[in-house]
Amino acid sequence: MKLSWWKILSIILLLYAVIGGFLLPVPELSQLGETIRNLYFHVCMWFAMMILFTVSIVHSVKYLKNTNLKHDIKAKSYAQVGTYMGLLGYLTGGIWASFTWADPNNPAYASFGSIMREPKLIGAAMALLIYGAYFILRSSIKDMDQRARVSAVYNIFAYTMLFPSIWIIPRLLPSLHPGQEGNPALNFNDIDSRMRMVFYPAVIGWTLLGAWIASVKIRIDFIIEKNII
Repeated sequence: MKLSWWKILSIILLLYAVIGGFLLPVPELSQLGETIRNLYFHVCMWFAMMILFTVSIVHSVKYLKNTNLKHDIKAKSYAQVGTYMGLLGYLTGGIWASFTWADPNNPAYASFGSIMREPKLIGAAMALLIYGAYFILRSSIKDMDQRARVSAVYNIFAYTMLFPSIWIIPRLLPSLHPGQEGNPALNFNDIDSRMRMVFYPAVIGWTLLGAWIASVKIRIDFIIEKNII
C-alpha cells in the first residue's frame, strides 16, 4: 500500500502522542494524578470521532444531491470508523472514571450508582446506540438505492442528535465530568502549555488514523460494489 504524506504524518504524530503522553511531565493534580495522561487518548479520540462523523454527514448530504453511491459508501465508512473511535473513547473514559470518581481515596469519590447516572456517560451511550441503529438500518434494506437514500437521511438525524446528547443536555444537569462551562481541553484553564504540546498533535494523529482506516474500507467496498454490479 502506498503511503501518502498524511499517513506518514499520522504514524509520526501518534508515536509522539504515545511516547510523549507517557513520558513528558504533566501537572500535579491531587484528584487526577498520573491518570491525567488519559487526556491524550480519551478526549482526543472523541475529537476524532466528531470530525469523522462530520465528514460522514457531508457525504450523506452529497449523496442526497446527486445520488452517487460512492458518497453513500464513504458516509458509511467514516461513520463506522467514527463509531469505533467513540467506543474507544467511551472505554478509556470508563477506565479513567474508575480511577478518579470511584476511588475511595480520592476527594471526588462517588458511588458506583452515581457514576452510572452520570449525564455525560448516559448521553454518550445514547449517541453511540443511535449510530448503532444506523448500521442495523443499513443491513435491513436490500435495495442499494433505497438503502443509500434512507441511510443518508438517518445519518443526518444521528449527527444532529450528537449535540443534545453529548454537548447540551449533560451541561444542564449536575455532573462529575469536567467541562460544564465549556469544552474540556480547549479551555486554557484546563491544560497547561506542556500538555497542549501533546494534546493537539494527538487529536490530529487519531483523526488521520481514522481517515486512513476509512480510506481502506472505502476501497474494499468499491471493489465489492463493482463485483455486485
